[in-house]
Amino acid sequence: MQEEKEIANAWMVDEKAFGLLFKSQYESLCRRAYTLLNDMDEAEETVQQVFIGVWEKRKEMQVTESINAYLSKAVHNASLNKIKHLNVRLRYSREEQIRFENDPPVTEISHADELKTRISAAIESLPEQCRLIFKLSRFEEMKYAEIAAQLGISIKTVENQMGKALKVLRSKLKDYMILVFILMQAQLFS
Repeated sequence: MQEEKEIANAWMVDEKAFGLLFKSQYESLCRRAYTLLNDMDEAEETVQQVFIGVWEKRKEMQVTESINAYLSKAVHNASLNKIKHLNVRLRYSREEQIRFENDPPVTEISHADELKTRISAAIESLPEQCRLIFKLSRFEEMKYAEIAAQLGISIKTVENQMGKALKVLRSKLKDYMILVFILMQAQLFS
């Protein structure tokens, strides 16, 4: 009896055993998640997140039932949580859409113009090379390799400068992110 329990729990300490557990349970757990989520990508992501969580918490876990039953219950609960989260996001989006639709059209245009002005100012506040790389990427639709070749710098430098630009812009425009979302939904932002 004790030996069976040790073998059944080998996945908790052995990476190879955990891999075998993953392979043996993955498809059936994805099907279970799919029955709730009706989206195979979401189902697969949910199952993968459950396995990651189990692996990360394996030392603290005390599985009193079979691991198969535990995983099935964990995937079921994670799927329900995902549905709840998606419903909250959908409800929030609808509320924002309704609120936006109730604004008079002049206000919409004013918001769009103000946002464009803020975006332009935020872009212009970037350091010169950072600004140039950002504009080439976003406005000229150049690939990082093309930018690197044109400017005579490494692709890694382009990646770093774009990351810096996006971080600065997110920071400077954080108060306007909802407005960006709403304007994009209303197709006013061009």
